[in-house]
Amino acid sequence: MTGLVLRNGRIDGGDPVDLLIDDGVVVQIGIGLTCDRSIDLEGRHVVPGLWDDHVHLSQHALAQHRVDVSAAGSASEAAAIMAAAAMVRPPEPGLPLVGVGFRDGLWPDSPTATVLNAVTGVLPTVLISADLHCCWLNTAALDRFGVGAHPTGILREDDAFRITESLRDVPESVLDGWVADAARTAASRGVVGVVDFEMADNLAVWSRRIAAGSNSLRIAAGIYTEHVDAAIAAGHRTGQIIPGTQGLLAVGPFKILIDGSLNTRTAFCVDEYPGLEGQHHSHGMLTVSPDALVPVLRRVSDAGLLPAVHAIGDDANRIALDAFETVGCRGRIEHAQLLRDADLPRFAALGVVASVQPEQAMDDRDVADRYWAGRTSRAFALRSLLDAGATVVLGSDAPVAPPDPWITIAAAVVRTRDGLEAWHPEQSITAVEAIAASAHGRYRVAAGDFADLCVVERDPLTATGSELRAMPVAATLIAGRFTHNSLTA
Repeated sequence: MTGLVLRNGRIDGGDPVDLLIDDGVVVQIGIGLTCDRSIDLEGRHVVPGLWDDHVHLSQHALAQHRVDVSAAGSASEAAAIMAAAAMVRPPEPGLPLVGVGFRDGLWPDSPTATVLNAVTGVLPTVLISADLHCCWLNTAALDRFGVGAHPTGILREDDAFRITESLRDVPESVLDGWVADAARTAASRGVVGVVDFEMADNLAVWSRRIAAGSNSLRIAAGIYTEHVDAAIAAGHRTGQIIPGTQGLLAVGPFKILIDGSLNTRTAFCVDEYPGLEGQHHSHGMLTVSPDALVPVLRRVSDAGLLPAVHAIGDDANRIALDAFETVGCRGRIEHAQLLRDADLPRFAALGVVASVQPEQAMDDRDVADRYWAGRTSRAFALRSLLDAGATVVLGSDAPVAPPDPWITIAAAVVRTRDGLEAWHPEQSITAVEAIAASAHGRYRVAAGDFADLCVVERDPLTATGSELRAMPVAATLIAGRFTHNSLTA
């Protein structure tokens, strides 16, 4: 028969078996299966194809071509990196110099326009924080973007998002090429699909990209407020496959942000942030009120769009869960980083999925220990969520963390990296649970599954944390089609 046999692959670490793939489906698993084409896996391990359930792919692609300041340990050091970049790789005439990846939560000095002015002068300079919720501008950039005499040069939340959107000065064809490169890289790490929450008309953007030949990933295209009217008018419903996209593009969730982030100290929390007591926004920023959130969730859910609410602080998560309960609809909470104990069982009871990015715990552990002191046992609480019956899906929030599911899985399983002690190891989950949370509930390949597969060199169920992070991926398949292949026929 036509199709493909993957011979001698191990499932769940067991003895080698053959997988017969036909018409995009694993139709049989057994011994001695045959068809016109076969590839010997030579005992490699086969797991379901992995998803990154929260990315910003255009921002991730752009970040690869901007100045990286993630290693900076102070505002002055970040400014010096930007000044050096301006000398070595100045921007095109008329364009600003853009840096990415700063984390100022533990810096000994404050990022201000004045600090940047001292080394960048009249060159418009913008730095985007690692969490994407903050932009740091010098005076020339403030003038360029019409912000005026801003007291600090630090813009947060909606003000920052407007700057980030204004920085999209790369030609469409160039950005699409960069995104295609990023998609191929993700496929080489076992990714078969992503939920893209780029702040754009993602259905239109990805229809264009797929028509132009981008076919490395399945895309669930997130929808934002500015595009929701058109989506509803078109009859789009979450999960619907868009015709003419080879089955690769689906309507994703509707996303709304109701608070900020930890590193920007805008995640909306029950307790005040240390050092900000009594100040404006000392609890963080609630960017959508409960009274405004409820009718939005009701409208989109009635139209068939699954609501996805960005909530990081514990009070923001409570408000989101309250809104889901009031409306009576299912949905997702994106990030769910800090949770009240009382809210843990509500995820399962309300049918709300927790979409969590475990590698951010590794990036943020020291910042969390400072600003969420005494509460970090409730941060990135994967074990508690699963024990409470919640459905958990995992992702990266790229470019906040790399769109590599093995890094994500390692962070969820061992809660550490770089030789440090595990951070709240009581919140670790098993490799089986982490794979399932990265593969839309599948942890084991079975007959009848879509042939979205990942072939790896090591047994992920016995691998150490460092081995998981560096997991060699031999092949990735979508519906039986190789999107990455280092195997020999």
